Amino acid sequence: EWITKEIETYKYVDGKHFGEKKHWLGNDYVKFIRFAQWKIDQLGEGVLGFITGNSYLDNITFGGIRQSLMKSFDEIYILDLHGNSSKEEKTSDGSKDENVFDIQQGVSIAFFIKHKKGKNKSIMHYSLLGLRETKYSWLNNHNIQNIDWKKLKPNSPYYFFIPREEKHILDYYNFISIQDVFPINNVGIITARDKFAIDMEKDKLLRRVKDFSNLKKSDEEIRLAYNLKDTSTFKLNKFRKQFSLENWENYFTEILFRPFDIRTIIYSRWVIERPIYDTMRNMLEENIGIVTSRQTNSDFRHVFISKKIIEFNLTGTAGKYGSGYLFPLYLYPTTDKKDLFSEHESGEKKPNIKPELFAELKKNYRKEIIPEEIFYYIYAILFSNLYRTKYAEFLKIDFPRVPFTTDYKLFTTLGKLGKQLSELHLLKSKKLDNPISKFPILGTRKIERPKYEDEKVWINKTQYFNNVKEEVWQYQVGGYQVCEKWLKDRKGKTLKLEEIINYCKIVTALSKTIELQSEIDKLYESVEKTLLE
Repeated sequence: EWITKEIETYKYVDGKHFGEKKHWLGNDYVKFIRFAQWKIDQLGEGVLGFITGNSYLDNITFGGIRQSLMKSFDEIYILDLHGNSSKEEKTSDGSKDENVFDIQQGVSIAFFIKHKKGKNKSIMHYSLLGLRETKYSWLNNHNIQNIDWKKLKPNSPYYFFIPREEKHILDYYNFISIQDVFPINNVGIITARDKFAIDMEKDKLLRRVKDFSNLKKSDEEIRLAYNLKDTSTFKLNKFRKQFSLENWENYFTEILFRPFDIRTIIYSRWVIERPIYDTMRNMLEENIGIVTSRQTNSDFRHVFISKKIIEFNLTGTAGKYGSGYLFPLYLYPTTDKKDLFSEHESGEKKPNIKPELFAELKKNYRKEIIPEEIFYYIYAILFSNLYRTKYAEFLKIDFPRVPFTTDYKLFTTLGKLGKQLSELHLLKSKKLDNPISKFPILGTRKIERPKYEDEKVWINKTQYFNNVKEEVWQYQVGGYQVCEKWLKDRKGKTLKLEEIINYCKIVTALSKTIELQSEIDKLYESVEKTLLE
């Protein structure tokens, strides 16, 4: 109880509560740091030395702990030993980085020093990458005095304890966060049992769900058939009984599982671990939403669009590439959760856009701006390669921030390009009616081992999709190489005609996306020359 209360200190940055619903301040090592910090503050002097996980050095929800430590201690030394398996970091010569322990989480050694009479503040950092044995050897030959420390100057609002390229930081933080533009947002749903709850074919899913609801079949029979295990939040016996009482036949809906990959899901709280109803219910009716990530270990390419509810890992495996967050354009009235799929009367929806932004744009453009114009403008900006490159460091650590132009003509031009992108990514564009890729050879249509060679994507030894440029094959959305991922997820499956047409459209959509990104880049510099304050 005492340490939980003390941890509250870490929830404040620059005097304001950080407002995070999901954080890791309850980790044991954080509690030990807080206790030791408190003890040294009571004494007025002391040295704290810890070997811990290194997530507190740059996790965006840990800004409060970093600022608090900066206030308590005069000297801070951070020896970052890296080794996070999900980051797949490399040394400067491209060789592998390994952990000093047999764990997946990265590691750091830290010294926090408080002088009785105080001292000019200094925060020092050193980064050590490489093989485990190399790190051991280095550690055996170094101490706090003979390390070539790099001095840090942590800045608000994150106070990172690692070096950051901050050349454009003032410009970037004058932009508006996408989270502020669309106030209602959340991560994608987590089923915790995808293989049971989601399928490419509704008929297969229906058969599983019928078995699940059939109480004449024993729990053990269902458990073995579908590998459904009891957890702290899922009780097979109880949930089957509750599920069987519902009108579950109406609870089948579509979900955007991966980029360009729409599947069927049984959307019930008795099957789904985290249904995220409050946000996702808005996608059960006519709507669109931007999908992006909050934090990623890779370059930022984490943007897509959806007309459906979305899955948590839509933009890549969470922890490595960042989970997918959905920002719906419209909000619908709350429904009784027992009647989640009921329809609303037309005209009841309202834009999920900050009212002050409408007012500011109207004042500047002297025109009424509709929600779709803002949505498509943002979508275009987030696909600018110039924007992604210039602000690469910041796009890795928090939701993207959007620069708005004072030039109405530029605003509408970019919006039109954003709309074209959206239609391509929803596979609704007329430009897809005549795909650039074909599937010319007759055969089994079975996906055996997808392979790319000479602008052909082979699905087996005799059949292929042609005219697939290298840049299209390599194109990524989030952590996924789209053309490869779509096929790998269907390995062993015989493609239907509709799926073949769909894949040809995906190839075409990505090719057109690359072209549109070049057009957007030609306009992007003008955006930053005409920024809305």
